[in-house]
Amino acid sequence: MDACTLGDLLDVVGGTSLRLHAAPAGLGTPVTEVLLHDAEAPLPRAPGALLLAVGTRAAAAGPLVRAAAAAGMTGLVVRGPDGPAAEAQAYGVALLSVPEDTAWHQAHLLLASAIGARPVPSAGGHGDLFALADAIAAATGGATAVEDPRRRILAYSTVPGQPVDEDRRQGILGLQVPTGRGNAEQYRTLFAADAPVRLPALREGALPRLAVAVRAGGETLGSVWVVDDGTLAADAAQTLVQGASTAALLLLRARAAQELARHRAGDLLRRVLDGTADAAESAARLGVEGPLRVAAFALDAAGLPDAEQTGLRLLDVVRLHCEARYGRHACVLVDGVVYAVLPAVGADAGGRHRRLAEHIVAGAGQALRVPVRAGLGAVVAGLGEAAGSRADADVVLRLLGPSLPVATVDEVRPRVTLLRLAEVLGERRELSAGSWRRVLAHDEKHGTDHARTLVCWFDAGCDMAGAAKLLAVHPNTCRYRLRQVRQLTGIDLDDPDERLVLWLQLRVLAGLGPMRG
Repeated sequence: MDACTLGDLLDVVGGTSLRLHAAPAGLGTPVTEVLLHDAEAPLPRAPGALLLAVGTRAAAAGPLVRAAAAAGMTGLVVRGPDGPAAEAQAYGVALLSVPEDTAWHQAHLLLASAIGARPVPSAGGHGDLFALADAIAAATGGATAVEDPRRRILAYSTVPGQPVDEDRRQGILGLQVPTGRGNAEQYRTLFAADAPVRLPALREGALPRLAVAVRAGGETLGSVWVVDDGTLAADAAQTLVQGASTAALLLLRARAAQELARHRAGDLLRRVLDGTADAAESAARLGVEGPLRVAAFALDAAGLPDAEQTGLRLLDVVRLHCEARYGRHACVLVDGVVYAVLPAVGADAGGRHRRLAEHIVAGAGQALRVPVRAGLGAVVAGLGEAAGSRADADVVLRLLGPSLPVATVDEVRPRVTLLRLAEVLGERRELSAGSWRRVLAHDEKHGTDHARTLVCWFDAGCDMAGAAKLLAVHPNTCRYRLRQVRQLTGIDLDDPDERLVLWLQLRVLAGLGPMRG
C-alpha cells in the first residue's frame, strides 16, 4: 500500500480535530510517524515525521519550525490556531493545529492511528480485536467480548473451557447484544463510570459481567465485557482497564483504515463519474460489475448556512441505506451532490432503485430537516458508461422540486430533451435567432399575449377551438391575435417548418410551457 500522505491524514482526522495552516510541499507529502517534542533532548533526524509541539505555545513555535525543517520532518502540530504559518511556509514545513482543549496524548493517539492505518480486507477489519479478546479472557479467567457503542459485537474470545450463558451465545450468533429488560440501564451505568463496573445477571440462568467503557479523548468507542462466574482473577479489573486502552487504539486504527479506504475509493469513483478512470481496473477496485445506474441526491435548499456539513451528513445517510441494501457500496460527495452507484441486476431493478431513492429522500429529509431530491440516470452496461448515467441523473435533478422529489430519467425524458435542446439552441446564435424574439418584444411593449397564443395554437394541433379553450378566450380572439402576428412579424404560419422552429424556440428558449384546458 502507498504511504500515508498529508492529504490522507487530513481526510481521516481533519475537520475540527486537525486543521491545516500551511503546506508548502503540497498535500502529497508523505507522513511516516508522529513524535512528541521533548525540550530536554535534541530532535532526531526523522524524515516524514510530524512533531507535536508539546510544552510550546503556538505563537512561540517558530524555533520548532526551523528545528523540524533541519531534521527533515514533514510538519509541526501546534495547539491552537495562532501558529507561525509564515515561518512554516518559508522553511517548507507543514503547519497543522489541534484544538486548544486537546490533550497531547489524545492528539498523538489519533494521529499515530491514522498514519498507521491500512485498508483492511476482512469484513470490519477487527482481527486484532479477537486476539485482544483472547488475551483478556486468558488473563481475567472470563469469556470476553468487545462491542461498539451500538451494542454490536466486534470480537469475542475463543478460550476453551470458560463458562458462558445463553446471552453470550445468542450475541455471538447474531453479532448483536440481545435486547432485554434492564439492558439499557446497565449500559447507562457503564458509560457513566470512569472505571470497570460489576453488573448483575439480568435473568435466571445468566451470569454477571465485569465491564468497562472504551474511550479515546472523551469519545466513547465501545465497551469490553467479561463473563464473571465468581472465579475471575484478583486483578481482573486492572487487566480490563489495560485491555480497554489497547482496544481504543485498535478501534481508532480500524476506523482510520476504513476512512482512508473510503477516501481512496471516493477519489476513484469521482474519476469514474468524470469518465477519466480505467473501467476494468475501477470495477475490480470498487467491487462493482455488470449493469448499473447512477443515482444523484441533493439538498433542496438554497443558501443553507451549514451546507457543507449537511452534505456530509447526507452522504452518511445515503451510504448507510445503500450498504444495508447492497453491502459494499460506492458512494461519493461531489460539489454538494451525493452520487451512488446502484447495481441493476434482476427484472425489477428499476423499481427497487426508485423505492430505495424514495426511502432515502424521506429518511434524509426527516433526519436533516432539509428537503432532499433524487435523480436517477439511465441503466448502463457497466462502469465504463457510468459518466453518461451520472449526466442523466444531474439533469433530472434540475427538473425536480417539491411536487416531484424523485424521478428517473425515463420518467421525465420529454422534459430532459427540451432542457438539452434549450442548452444547444442557446449556445448557437443561428439557432436562437428568429421571429420569436419580435413576438416577445411586441408582447412586452404593448401588453399583448401573442406568444402564448401561438404556443397554445401549436399545442392544440393548429386547431383554433382547441387553442381558444387552452387560453379560455373566444376562437375569434385567437384568430385576431394570429392575424396580428402575421402582419407584425411576417411569420408564415402556413409553413410547417417555420411553425416547428417557432414552437421550439418559444417553448424551449422563451420557457412558455403548455397550458391545460
